[in-house]
This record gives sequence, C-alpha cells and structure tokens, in this order.
Amino acid sequence: MLIPLKVPPGVFANGTELQSEGRWREANLVRWSEGVMRPVGGWRKRFASALSGSARGAHVWVNNAGARFFAVGTHTNLYALPAALSASDITPAGYTVGRSTSVSATGYSTGLYGRYDYGTPRVGDVTQGTLPATTWKLDNWGEDLIACANTDGKVYTWNPASTGKATLLANAPSAKSVLVTAERFLFALGAGGNGRKVQWSDQENNTLWVVAPTNQAGSFELQTQGSIVTAKRVASGTLILTDADAHLATYAGPPFVYRFDRVGVGCGLIGPNAIASAESMAVWMGRSGFWLFDGYARSLPSDVSDYVYSDINMTQAAKIYTVHNDRYGEMWFFYPTADSAENNKYVIFNYRENHWSTGTLARTCGADVGIFDYPLMVDPSGYVYDHDIGFAYDDAVPYAQTGPVQFGAGDQVMVARQLVPDERTKGDVEIEFATRPYPNGAETTFGPYQAALPTDVRFTARQVAMRVQSKRATDWRVGVVRIEAVPGSRR
Repeated sequence: MLIPLKVPPGVFANGTELQSEGRWREANLVRWSEGVMRPVGGWRKRFASALSGSARGAHVWVNNAGARFFAVGTHTNLYALPAALSASDITPAGYTVGRSTSVSATGYSTGLYGRYDYGTPRVGDVTQGTLPATTWKLDNWGEDLIACANTDGKVYTWNPASTGKATLLANAPSAKSVLVTAERFLFALGAGGNGRKVQWSDQENNTLWVVAPTNQAGSFELQTQGSIVTAKRVASGTLILTDADAHLATYAGPPFVYRFDRVGVGCGLIGPNAIASAESMAVWMGRSGFWLFDGYARSLPSDVSDYVYSDINMTQAAKIYTVHNDRYGEMWFFYPTADSAENNKYVIFNYRENHWSTGTLARTCGADVGIFDYPLMVDPSGYVYDHDIGFAYDDAVPYAQTGPVQFGAGDQVMVARQLVPDERTKGDVEIEFATRPYPNGAETTFGPYQAALPTDVRFTARQVAMRVQSKRATDWRVGVVRIEAVPGSRR
C-alpha cells in the first residue's frame, strides 16, 4: 500500500516531541506557501563596506524626485543609503553615542525608588535593572527623514537634497520614540522625560509644538501602569504600546484633537522594534507571548511560543526586531537566544495562512520589500543584505523535520520498501527517515534518499520522523511524500 506522509504547513514546537506528532517539529530557512514547503530566498551583500556600530533601526522611503533611500541607525551613527550609492554618514553633530548592548543597571539611581531597603544587595530585576541597547525609531515627514534614538532623546530631521548631517528638529521636545501619524502630526512619545506622555506638533507643521487656539498642537498623559515603548500606524488610528498595555489614538479634531482609548491590558511590548503592522492589524512580541491588534489587542496563539520563550535572552530583549515581508504575508521576529547576546534566531508568523516557522539567522534590523525590490536587512557586523534573492545561504542549508508520524496501525509495524516522492521535487531535495522503538528510545536513521524517482528503502517502524533537506540551490517544492509499505509483525 502507499502511505501518504501528509504533514500540515508550519512548525509546531510546543511541548514534547511526541506532542508534535504528525507536524513539522523544526525547520530552518523554509516557508510554506499555498500548502507546499519551499526554501526562503537567499541573500547577497548590497554594499561592500559595513556600517559602524550596532544597527537597530531601519526605514525605507522615496524623496519627491522618486529616488529611493534606506536609513539605518546604529548606536554610534545615523546613515542614509541611496539605492545605488555608498552609505552617507548623516550622524547629527550633537548625537550622544549610545549602547551597543543592554547592560545590567546596578549603580546609584537605577531601579524604582523605594523598591528595596537602603543598604541591602539588589536581586536580579530584568524590567527595572537593565539599561537597554540603543534603538532608533525612523519615519519620514514627506521626503524628510525623522529620527530619534532612545538613549539620546533628541528628535532629528534630514532632507535627501542635503549634503550635510541631520539636524535637530526645531522646537521638538525630547522623546523616547517618534511617529508621523496618518493625519500628518508628529508624535513625540515619552515626551520631556515623562514615560506616559504623548506630545504632538501642529498638523502639517512639525516645528510648531506650543499649544494655542490657532493650532492643533497638544499633549496627553496616558493612564497606564507602564511606560510608553513605541507606536505604530494601523487602519483605525495610531496604536501606542507601553510595556504594560496598549492604547489607540484616534483623530477627533479640535479642540481635543486626539482621543485615547486603552485597547489591551497585559500585552506590553517586549522591545521598541518587536512589532510590525500589516493590512488592518499589528502583531508584536510581549514578555511571555505574541499579541495581535485588529481593533482590540488579544493574545495570538502560537505553535512555537514554548520554543521561543524557553530559550530567549530577556536581558537583551530590546534588540528584538520585526521585519514585515508583505510578498508572502510574513512577520519575521529576530531574537537572541539564552546563550547569545545578539539576535541569532528568528520565528515567522504567516498571517495570511496562519502558521509559523523557525530558523537560525543573525539580523539586527531590516525593512520590507516595496520601495526596494527586495527586503533589506543588516547583520551584527554592519553589512546590508538584499534578501529573498537567489538561493545562497552562506554555510546554512534549508531543511525541515517532522515529529513522529504514524506509520503503522495499532500495535502492528510496517515494512517500508519504496519512497515515492512528490513529483514537484525533481531531485532538488533529499529525504531521511528516523525510527525509534518508543518515544525516548535510541534513534536509527535511514538515508538520505534522493527525492527524484521512486527509490528503494528498507526499514521497519510503527512511527517515523522525516527530514527534508535542500540538495540543490533551486526554488524547490515539497508536497506529500508517500511510502510504499506492507504490514509487518505485531510487537
């Protein structure tokens, strides 16, 4: 008989290996699209030289003449990279160099006042005891770049026609983050050192911040237990995330200008760049799970949350960066594992098909396809890459491996005699099988077998794990693999 090993799209990596029965258990550099597995595109260096500093902010936009730009903020510099030219260092003269990494805050004045008795040693406190790495929030006001680093606190602007550096935005307050709203107001978040304060400029005038009857400048202090982290434009307004909850700012016109409503509790953002928006929603990482906003913030069930949160470096959570890939309907979350101080792994949420994938890739920030032909990302060494192009992965190999897949029925084993691959693979992948006598037993591996034509195999099993691995640098597809088998003995 031909037994189809039909495995649903996406990775299920929660709980034990046996709990992932009949599902893909782990993967690297693969995605599922329209029901079939395929490799993600590879990458190539876009610029020969590396940027200085640790890159933790990226933005793409076009100027009024149609020229494309890619802005990157590092802990030491601010860069503007035209599409076909080398990087321009536009670091403002007054910029205060920040931190390349998050550090434990143990000195005088750190932590909350009154939290511990005077003179007693402090215990570990990730939330209040860490000074976060420098991250940037970048946006564009028309053709002008708007930039703000969390550790510097100043708001800068730069015009693409300028041959000089970015400059202070006149009259703007200090801030932790900035955002240009859909109504053309500039939001300063955490304005003036107040972690709950949102302050905005006059409409269409980002240098007018003084409230007057003749303009729409204003401010509002959120009623929250937390502190503002960042904000995102969404279809229904401006979503403001604190480290404790979520608020929606909706334009109401004079005299109040904006209305603020709390739209989620217990959903605080884990890091300033751990969020992305798409279509009518936003998705982000909290401190213990994933969240989605589509009118109200709600917990997003994830098939990989246990895998991610059991192996994450919370001290370096400020470095987590989310890149939206609109072409495939994916959110890529890059994060540092427990044994790494830098982003070294990723998890993908495919919001159009509602499944997840995982993998290993070191990227510190990036921007979506659209303005440029390919997604742009930066690695920890400061090199900028085009992504989803070709099938070169340095030394990595795309693969996916299942958990146990039921092979026999009841207590009867099956004797596998032939592998019948999906006709679309054409020998571009190879397949291995692993069997165990019981869940924690010793594993026996068979293969690899070339997935081109029906191939003879010989193994006996009640359940089997399957590994599919790229053999050639092509855009392969894997659908349903079948095994020809006959009933064996009862055990």
